[in-house]
Amino acid sequence: MVTIRDVARNAGVSIATVSRVFNGSSHVSAESSRSVRAAAKRLDYWPHGGARSLTTSLTHTMGVLLPDLFGDFFSEVIRGIDRAAREQHFQIVVSSSHADTEEMLAAARFMQGRIDGLIAMVPDKGSAAAIRRIASRFPVILLNPRFEVAGCSTISIANFGGARAAVEHLTQLGHRRIAILKGPGGNVDAEERLRGYQQALRDAGLQPDPELELEGDFSQVGGHRCASELLQLAPRPTAVFAANDYMAVGLMSALRDAHLEVPRDFAVAGFDDIAIARYMNPPLTTVRVDAQELGQRAALALITSMQAPSKPSPTHTVLPAALVVRVSCGSAANGSRAARSRPRLSAGG
Repeated sequence: MVTIRDVARNAGVSIATVSRVFNGSSHVSAESSRSVRAAAKRLDYWPHGGARSLTTSLTHTMGVLLPDLFGDFFSEVIRGIDRAAREQHFQIVVSSSHADTEEMLAAARFMQGRIDGLIAMVPDKGSAAAIRRIASRFPVILLNPRFEVAGCSTISIANFGGARAAVEHLTQLGHRRIAILKGPGGNVDAEERLRGYQQALRDAGLQPDPELELEGDFSQVGGHRCASELLQLAPRPTAVFAANDYMAVGLMSALRDAHLEVPRDFAVAGFDDIAIARYMNPPLTTVRVDAQELGQRAALALITSMQAPSKPSPTHTVLPAALVVRVSCGSAANGSRAARSRPRLSAGG
């Protein structure tokens, strides 16, 4: 088996230099680093992660904890994290908590000693105490949280502003009776998008109607199921804002099964701009969020926190959203415009 001594001899450097290269030290010249990595590649040398972590107290690995691992949004978040991590010579360990607090703690306990820090998406209300316990052990970056934890940086998307822009588009097209397919209760993304929907109605001089706020769950099945409830409303809405694209896709399928046309019978808008949105028939008007950038920003923020000589002050970043106008709302215009990003208000705001 090739050893660090073999790499040092082949590269013409000291063992200490090889160690510094693979430990990510900045005290190595670019030429020496290239020589060491080239020698390691020639010799098929695999650095021993366990031995390296004993020497540096670092694993050069970050944990990623998401409520789900399936679907376009989560895969793009992971892609962004992985890209930024690899560029900085870090690896990632990914786990799903399914938004369950005990599963979240179990995953964090498993990762302890294997990671240097954690990126976590915790969209539900009851997770704050668990995150405080986790953050006392290693740095944590929170994605789209509904709460702040002392010392933790946060990165969010403009859920409120994006939803507001989508519904504003519908009101500007003349719609006055607009329904919403909500996301799951207790989910911060769902709640912020509901607030954006309600605010856009008020902006247009309309009063939000609880009858038009249908219970969804962010799934295609949930959107399909909501269609029957939607069709029983009297008078029927003329437009629907689905709080994510999966529900919009399910809804449009159910409307087609009922021999109704979009946008002739219902204008439909979604949120997320998943890959299939532009290929729907008709193409779906939606709110675009850059999930990959969300992941990249989180990874870079975590690396900065892990490598800082002292604990840095937390930062709170909101990534913009953009309304992408397609055919599903009946508008002749195509293109996108930035959604207005407003500060998140308190629950009573």
